Amino acid sequence: MPNTGSQQQVRIIGRASSINVRKVLWTCREIGIAYTFDGDWEEDVRAARRAELLALNPNDQFPVLLDSDGPIWESNTICRYLAAEHGRVDLLPTKPRERASVEQWMDWQATDLNSAWRYAFMALVRKAPAYDRQSDVDTSVAAWNAAMTLLEHRLAATGAFVTGSVFTLADVVLGVSVNRWMLTPMPKPELPSVAAYYDRLGDRPGFASHVRNGIP
Repeated sequence: MPNTGSQQQVRIIGRASSINVRKVLWTCREIGIAYTFDGDWEEDVRAARRAELLALNPNDQFPVLLDSDGPIWESNTICRYLAAEHGRVDLLPTKPRERASVEQWMDWQATDLNSAWRYAFMALVRKAPAYDRQSDVDTSVAAWNAAMTLLEHRLAATGAFVTGSVFTLADVVLGVSVNRWMLTPMPKPELPSVAAYYDRLGDRPGFASHVRNGIP
């Protein structure tokens, strides 16, 4: 159950299995936001409710957050909005340099890291028919492992979280990605700092509820 303590009630729509929805739900748990979750968006239902979704997000994608001021889409933007709205400067600092450190890793997750894993994940986990070229799977696996090795070096340097000793929104968005990498059946290098990070995140209730729950 979500915790309470927010300034206003919010509604989150999307599928609970979505990596982007899960990072928003985890953020809500970290902050202690009361919310309602509309997770009735499987493919057949989504088709029937497409006009409703398009009215909230013209990209026809999840998640969407609704509060008294209207809809917000793009998962990392939603996470930043929630942290700022609730004054969580530990999760999203206000000092420009500290904030940039958090946001650069959030942006890296949304661009470089996501681009690397997409083909391999769709082939190996989703078993999507359009993702059946082994050469492209191999290329994606190599790119994904290279990106995770970059993260390994960063975590080895900090010894804790991605921006340093304090848990931030960067760890929320990277935590869901690390979980996906861990659970995808493919060759992987030994990354001890990533493995320790994964276990460290496991101490957080939101991670246990919304991320480390057996869903890649």
